[in-house]
Amino acid sequence: MPHEGPQSPARQSQTDYCRRQQFLPHEEKTHEVPDDLVPSESRKVLMLEDDEELSGILAKALEGLPCAVTRVTNGVDGLRQVMATDFDAIVCDMVMPNLPGDMFYLAVERARPHLCKRFIFMTGHKSEKRWDEFARSKGCLILWKPFELHIFLDAVQ
Repeated sequence: MPHEGPQSPARQSQTDYCRRQQFLPHEEKTHEVPDDLVPSESRKVLMLEDDEELSGILAKALEGLPCAVTRVTNGVDGLRQVMATDFDAIVCDMVMPNLPGDMFYLAVERARPHLCKRFIFMTGHKSEKRWDEFARSKGCLILWKPFELHIFLDAVQ
């Protein structure tokens, strides 16, 4: 009596064979990504950096993630932005005119405390231990300039 089970792979197209082996109906789509895994919009990043050239380079790199970057050069302008918008990340230089990074953080801590866990500090003043101590005391990441771009992008993601 001939065997009436599934046909051998030689007698079927490879696709049909794979579908039967995995018990997938012919019509089932297996290539769609669930909606919750697809980012609906870009992340909002506030960047406080008084060096316009560095700020431009970092912002351009972030836009490729994708991120919508708001750039300001001091803490006072940063506070205006924080009061108007919820940001997914806040990249903050420690040494800026008008309001340094630590004072900016403390102001945000009072006005919008939920944003405090989103801070990434950066500074070129590695010899000043107070910046490292402050960032550590607040549980924030600090990047020491100069840093590699991929390290910066990983931190923001």
